Amino acid sequence: MNQELQELVSILRESENIVFFGGAGVSTESNIPDFRSANGLWNEKLKINFTPEQLVSHTFFVKYPEDFFTFYKDKLIYPDAKPNAAHIALAELEKMGKVKAVVTQNIDGLHQAAGSKVVYELHGSVLRNYCMDCHAFYDEKFILQSKGIPTCPLCGGRVKPDVVLYEEGLDNEIIRGAIQAIANADTLIIGGTSLVVYPAAGLIDYFNGKNLVLINKSETAADRRADLVIHEAIGEVFSQVMAAIK
Repeated sequence: MNQELQELVSILRESENIVFFGGAGVSTESNIPDFRSANGLWNEKLKINFTPEQLVSHTFFVKYPEDFFTFYKDKLIYPDAKPNAAHIALAELEKMGKVKAVVTQNIDGLHQAAGSKVVYELHGSVLRNYCMDCHAFYDEKFILQSKGIPTCPLCGGRVKPDVVLYEEGLDNEIIRGAIQAIANADTLIIGGTSLVVYPAAGLIDYFNGKNLVLINKSETAADRRADLVIHEAIGEVFSQVMAAIK
């Protein structure tokens, strides 16, 4: 084990209030690619190539719902994905009383699948879907099995994923919970995110604790602020440190 990982082991051992803030890099190790790396969608009628960001915008959902769901079902829902070593480690650290909350930009529900109880999903979840008219709940299987635009069997309304689309605001209650958790933490571990998506990336400014740890394959804008920076795969990092802690 190298010096950086040994330092992380020491931090985890001494910390009593850890918050983990994660992004797409946590899910990629469960074979869920970052949707922004996907190809856009060519619209023959309009002669326009829409970018992935445009395809998951509120405007696109309203104006071109069929194209929206084609992209959404293909690129954002991965029913066979399983929690990886990072998800499992964070759930174990929560059971040990060390991790108090997970703040995630991911929408796949894998933190909860691994056993984490306190999870603030900044961008919502593909596992939850609601009728826009009668608010009936539907799971991701309903969306995947629907043809064309998912409609509510109860009232005929359009069913919308409980995912924060581009142009939509984040949930205030979830933001407040995440800010409070980060502000109270003695250690903040940031993993699998390049910290470029705002307002989520700005949440780290609320951290006033002792240890700021960054785990990401590439450099981020916050590397200089961190007490410990590890440029390795996050699942491998957690596998090694958890083996040392147990």
